[in-house]
Amino acid sequence: MFGINKKAITILFGLLALAFAVGAILLFTPQAGQQARGKPVLWVNGKAVYELDLLRLQGNDPLYAANPQGLLKVLVDTHFLEQVILTEALKQDAARVRVGSAEVRKELDRIKDQFGLKEKKAYEQFLNQVGYTDAQLRAEIKTQLQIQKRLEQVRSAAKPTPEEVRFYFEVHQDSYKGEARVKARQIVLDDKKLAEEILAKARAGEDFAALAKQHSKVGAEQGGALGAAPGESTPKPVTRVVFPEKVAEAVFALKGPGLVGPVEAGGRYYLVQVEEHLPAKTPSFEEVKDQVEKDAQEAKGNGALETYLEDLRKKAQVRFAEGVSYTYKNPPVAKVNEKEILLAQVLQPVFANQQTAALIQQGLGELAVQFFLPQTLESLVDRELLVEAAKKSGKPFIGSKDEVAQAYLLYETRDISATEEEARKFYAENPALFTVPASAEVVGVVFKAEAKAKAFREAALKGGDLQALAKAQEGTVTEYGTVNPNQLPAVLDRLVFKVKETFPKGPLGEVSEVVKLEDGTFAVLLVKNRQPEVLKPFAQVVEEAKQGVINKKRQAKAQTLIQELRKAAKVENRLSQVLAELTPKTEEKPQETKPQEQAPAKP
Repeated sequence: MFGINKKAITILFGLLALAFAVGAILLFTPQAGQQARGKPVLWVNGKAVYELDLLRLQGNDPLYAANPQGLLKVLVDTHFLEQVILTEALKQDAARVRVGSAEVRKELDRIKDQFGLKEKKAYEQFLNQVGYTDAQLRAEIKTQLQIQKRLEQVRSAAKPTPEEVRFYFEVHQDSYKGEARVKARQIVLDDKKLAEEILAKARAGEDFAALAKQHSKVGAEQGGALGAAPGESTPKPVTRVVFPEKVAEAVFALKGPGLVGPVEAGGRYYLVQVEEHLPAKTPSFEEVKDQVEKDAQEAKGNGALETYLEDLRKKAQVRFAEGVSYTYKNPPVAKVNEKEILLAQVLQPVFANQQTAALIQQGLGELAVQFFLPQTLESLVDRELLVEAAKKSGKPFIGSKDEVAQAYLLYETRDISATEEEARKFYAENPALFTVPASAEVVGVVFKAEAKAKAFREAALKGGDLQALAKAQEGTVTEYGTVNPNQLPAVLDRLVFKVKETFPKGPLGEVSEVVKLEDGTFAVLLVKNRQPEVLKPFAQVVEEAKQGVINKKRQAKAQTLIQELRKAAKVENRLSQVLAELTPKTEEKPQETKPQEQAPAKP
């Protein structure tokens, strides 16, 4: 639960994925005559949705590309039609929103730019390709703009109260905690020996700013002062992002004033004089009030939008035509106290999951359903219990259901802390979390013939221009940059990180042996700046280790809280039974069925 992004916008039933994809105009059928659009398949609030409308939308839905069969077809149909119903209901509700011709023209110009349609002929070909007239396209653009405005009206009308804003800050204080900072000066050099000489002078008491003005390749005119404005030479607090990673690690490990270096990074050598270490702290409400108000407004808007779409769907009157080729089944699959969870509510996050889509495309849709549906339903049950508990608490929680559920857990686990002893134990048990992985700068050169690869290797050991040497043997150069283990192709990764011995060195760096690749070609690697795997000292990561302990404790407490809520609640899970009922009987001849609109969930 703690992994949820508090700024994530939760949209019911995946509506916006359908309505506002890139080039969303292409997803909708123009308002042609009824005969050109086929027979009505369903009616939403009395307005018909036709066969060709659905076929056009279906053609843009990747779930149908794998030709789902059996139970999976029933579920995909239900998910698809649920989106269509909600989209149509939203279009109808937004129809009263005013959109001027100038706004339509501006959006049309944007679409023309996006698709490269500035020339009249190109635009006409585009219209012909997607089956629109200019007037129909403008009408569809107007509809989309109306929907966007309607959704924004709902969001912006939801204003958080001062009490809600303050409570939002109380719950999410960790989100506003600043980073540790330092006031410091640096000297950047190209020569290691010179760097060591200057460090000795600084330790002997020579003025660091004067040494920076005399020698530094960066910021010399400011005496190496970091964070200083142009023309000034007084350091200002800076975070670790101003340093290369290795330098930052050494600087912030000091936890106070001192000299660091020389540290090599990117071929240069850094000396840093830290004047003051400013630890991370949680700001007061007043210090971050403006940002908190924006975040609370966003959360309140998310909740309002979610409620609006739910209400819109509940009120929609839906009727299906006889003998349609789609199957719509949306029964309750669970009940939490008196609140029903409908099948479509579970299908939305399942089919939005990229892993599910990938499994379906591989023909493993039934496996995806068996694995993800029960898992997702359990999460929705937990969410319902947490939202209900948040309401009963009397505290002013705001946001979508996901946001409220997360906020409630954050609030209930807010007082957890960690001792240094617990942090040491966590550090010892989780070394991977505090380890800087091995790294190296790698260039690969690939050849079709082994003899040419060997000739290149001999030449590379003597030095010269890399591109010229590779070209002379018809080799292809690939610069991988700085890489860590498991980032290179398998054979090359083993060569760089699994072989304990280094390669012979030349002017271009280490030069590997010739290695045969899986595709039958031959490669030679050039390696520079090897760095071994390093476990950071505990003193350097004590705060991170404490946070790891706190996160672990919070997760455990959250799970205990959820289990307590489940014990106290009346939870009924009918998913297995529903799926069994919806699975077509293989021995029976398939028949077209009339979809039945389910009664809306009870509030």
